Amino acid sequence: MIKIIAVLCSLSAPGNCHEQMVTSSDFANVSMQSCLMGAPQLAEWMNQHPAERLAGWRCVFGQQTGRST
Repeated sequence: MIKIIAVLCSLSAPGNCHEQMVTSSDFANVSMQSCLMGAPQLAEWMNQHPAERLAGWRCVFGQQTGRST
């Protein structure tokens, strides 16, 4: 299983960034190629996070390791 880890930064404090695992049923069967290309679903997912901007993302197999930015 591929997981997408988004790097989100606060719009009010741009230096305040954190990683968050993208969770949505739309991402249940995302392919590595789709993930690396930005998974079109990311734009829709970001609509649910209006106070943050997407600074980047990474694709990982399996579980998140808990790495922080």
